[in-house]
Amino acid sequence: VAEAKKTGKPLLVVFRCIPCEACAKLDEDVVTRDPIVAKMLDQFVCVRIPKGNGMDLSIFQFDYDQSWAAFMMNADMTIYGRYGTRSHQSKSEDDVSLEGFAAAMRGALELHARFPEVKKSLSAKSGRTAEVATPEEFPSFEGKYAPTLDYGKDKKIVPTCIHCHQIGDAQRRFYRDAGKPVPERLLFPYPNPKVLGLLMDPKSGARVASVVKGSSAATDGFRAGDEIATLGGVPILSIADMQWHLNAGGSDPRSGVADAEVMRHGKAVTLKLTLTNGWSRNDDISWRATSWDLRRMTTGGMLFERLPADERKKLGIKEGAMALRAKHVGQYGAHAAAKNAGFKQGDVVVSVNGRTDVMTETEWMTWLVNAKKPGDKVPVTVRRGAEKIELTLPMQ
Repeated sequence: VAEAKKTGKPLLVVFRCIPCEACAKLDEDVVTRDPIVAKMLDQFVCVRIPKGNGMDLSIFQFDYDQSWAAFMMNADMTIYGRYGTRSHQSKSEDDVSLEGFAAAMRGALELHARFPEVKKSLSAKSGRTAEVATPEEFPSFEGKYAPTLDYGKDKKIVPTCIHCHQIGDAQRRFYRDAGKPVPERLLFPYPNPKVLGLLMDPKSGARVASVVKGSSAATDGFRAGDEIATLGGVPILSIADMQWHLNAGGSDPRSGVADAEVMRHGKAVTLKLTLTNGWSRNDDISWRATSWDLRRMTTGGMLFERLPADERKKLGIKEGAMALRAKHVGQYGAHAAAKNAGFKQGDVVVSVNGRTDVMTETEWMTWLVNAKKPGDKVPVTVRRGAEKIELTLPMQ
């Protein structure tokens, strides 16, 4: 910050979860100063942070399931934009690229050059007051982590490092352990625009690659090639910026209409982006690292997949009825709760707590985490071959 104030340059702050494979190529290209970004990097004060310990959660709010996230900021901590999107456990080519990052950096430099003029419009890029000031202050981290890593002679660097996804876990646990409902924004964090039917071009800042036919975005009039310039009057530099806005700017609720200004063939066009009640629940969260703690709470450590149509037919399960197969059943610790309750890999769940309409693993987890409390027992009916078995699953 002192360097940014002295030089007049903006800040580029990158958080990188080193062990995670996703975004490794982007990370390498930035670190080795690929020609696409090298000259622009010189125009920023560059900061690289490979840990969550000590992170100021009032400033650095982003999708904590990311393995690479960038903030472009003024020295006074005003955020110009975010970069970093993820929608798959290991693949990143549909979400990020060096070209897309370069486009976001260019946008940030343009805003920096006009900072007094645009500062007010950027206020919505900062979020709510966080549950705690820094990650190590979460109750579930108490006694486990400190603000800094242990670089002592015992070299306990790895076990003392807070991964970003652990912050997401701790946020949910903050509410769960207090007996409060887990907020929607933490169950379906940073929804991808594709949930609305907007498939974005990862090689651009925020350009629409295609619009899904029949989607709400199509109804709203969005077209392929549209460059999203602002949402709700807030400058948009990247898909991550769009996700911040779709996450309600860090606040609830997530319904209503947002004004969107798009550049179409060089002309500004104003559209309405419709967010119907509950729209973000169409997002798939099963790929997220934080979903493993939700599984511990609600599935007892089981990982589900939808039963294919041919196998559904063999078992006589009607289309539209529940049929989730246990692809994996945890074997150790709290993730072995389902195993200890009698569940086996390959079991097909056809009813949970009396419901036979739960279609996805995401729906199961996000429903039960708030519908049930730790210690509750949930009746589950499974098909094991031709046999129908009644089991009881503990909530944790």
